[in-house]
Amino acid sequence: MNNKDFIAELAKRTNRTVSDTTKTIDDFESLLKSHLEENDSIAATGFGIFEVKKKMERVSVNPTTGKRYLIPPKLTLAFKQSGSLKERFNEAEVEVPDENEEENIDQ
Repeated sequence: MNNKDFIAELAKRTNRTVSDTTKTIDDFESLLKSHLEENDSIAATGFGIFEVKKKMERVSVNPTTGKRYLIPPKLTLAFKQSGSLKERFNEAEVEVPDENEEENIDQ
């Protein structure tokens, strides 16, 4: 699902116009950015927690040249899903094809 489809579906479910829904999504995104820039965590009950985490500096090696590089520390956005959301996904019956199973193709 892309952004356009998401906004259209959300507008339909909330009985709002696409432009109103787009404005709401933009406002929500702006609110998230402003709080996360201040290193605040954002908890959405029943959904999860958005938080900023700091990755420490580390040394990486280029496998081709063997040259070592220092990768500086950086801030990353992390999302931890809530327990109820995790349960909901785990309860959903998802059929995963077996890699060892051969497909029958009629020719």
